Amino acid sequence: MEKLWQLNWLFLQLGITSFGGPAAHIAMMEREVVEKRNWLDRDKFLDLLGATNLIPGPNSTELAIHLGYDYAGWAGLVVAGVSFILPAFVITLAFGIAYQQFNTLPAFTALLYGTKPVVVAIIFDASWRLGKKALKNCSLAILAIAVSVAAFLGVNEVIVLLAGGLAGLAWQVRPGQAALVLPLVATLPHPAVPLSLAQLGWVFLKVGSVLFGGGYILFSLLEAELVGGYGWLTRQQLLDAITVGQFTPGPILSTATFIGYVLAGWPGAVVATLGIFLPSFVLVAITNPIIPKLRNWSWTGAFLDAVNASAIALIVLVALKLALGTFLNPIDWLASGLFLAAVIALLRFQLPSPALVLTGALLGATYKLLFP
Repeated sequence: MEKLWQLNWLFLQLGITSFGGPAAHIAMMEREVVEKRNWLDRDKFLDLLGATNLIPGPNSTELAIHLGYDYAGWAGLVVAGVSFILPAFVITLAFGIAYQQFNTLPAFTALLYGTKPVVVAIIFDASWRLGKKALKNCSLAILAIAVSVAAFLGVNEVIVLLAGGLAGLAWQVRPGQAALVLPLVATLPHPAVPLSLAQLGWVFLKVGSVLFGGGYILFSLLEAELVGGYGWLTRQQLLDAITVGQFTPGPILSTATFIGYVLAGWPGAVVATLGIFLPSFVLVAITNPIIPKLRNWSWTGAFLDAVNASAIALIVLVALKLALGTFLNPIDWLASGLFLAAVIALLRFQLPSPALVLTGALLGATYKLLFP
């Protein structure tokens, strides 16, 4: 029981203070569990981190779940994961309530006005940084282009992402024939389904089950499912949800909480959160005992490389859509300026994302109040 209390206290603290994205979360966890508490050595920590890259889901959340399982078994798995997610759930839910209550008021709208172009810049920055690592060779670059074209033409993003992974496997087994995979992928249009808790939970469960490529691919999948697919959400509402995700600490997948509340109130927030995080708990429980073997399977690396390249393509595509809807159609010169300034701040000076989002919010609010 003492171990569970230790896990609960540590990961609650991390969940409250872990701004800065998955890389920052992972660095904080390494400092706490390896350096300060010596719960495991660095080699084991790296093994657990590597395992999170082989399964879909948010890396930092899955690492927290792995660490809990490694330290205190099945109960530790649940306690560490829930403790890390809970603060983000509560904070994001509060934003969702405020958004529903005050979205039409000038002050809240002014804050969002300044943050949206900054968030688009953050997504482009993530695309650039991740793309340099993910597009390791010409084959992966060609795959990324093919995925972009397929998604642009309306092929379901979830299917495209998995097809990209299969293309990587095909190349590993029989080089030169990977191109045969993507043309076999059929467009799967969404039927006109009314919003229900069951359907909402299914959408987020599906997204959580195929979420390779980090948290930013979440936006592409949600845009395909909720905006372009079922039409439950507008692209503007999705961008607002992404903005809230940048404001809050903890896993960016807590954006699901915000969207769930906007669509279906308290029950929707709970169902969406459970749906998107549940696959991570299940997959960690399955993979943790076989981590040593995963490192020796060449096909897992090929699949992961291809999925990551596909994910980058989808991230860029959704960023372009958000930019077009936010400040390019028609051109909003102030928002465009904020976007360019944020890109320079990220690429040249590596300024932290939360600080940029806050700055954008203050500048946008000031402008809207002075020039309503």
